[in-house]
Amino acid sequence: MPAKDELARRRYEKLVDRLESLMRASLKPRYRGYHGQLILSSGDLEEMGELNNARRAAREAGRRLGWQPKAHVVDARLFVYDEGEVPGDIGELAARDAADSVDAALRRGE
Repeated sequence: MPAKDELARRRYEKLVDRLESLMRASLKPRYRGYHGQLILSSGDLEEMGELNNARRAAREAGRRLGWQPKAHVVDARLFVYDEGEVPGDIGELAARDAADSVDAALRRGE
């Protein structure tokens, strides 16, 4: 049994490392590490094994990045995001970016 536990621990650590890498890659440099998020599809989750392990690993990966991670499953997708406090200038920049994106989408729809 101990060998099986060791194998499970190594798989879990590998999953945490993979998720941390995906989270780090999703960060926008202009937000200086804030506004982190990761969305995993049902296909991604199937590759990762048990949902509870994936959620736990995602939260651990987020903590490694200094996030206050929250993880929710919606429509077979896992949403992981940083719920930590964001400095005012970064929040304003993100709000402007979001408004610009909505504006551009509305213009494309006309």
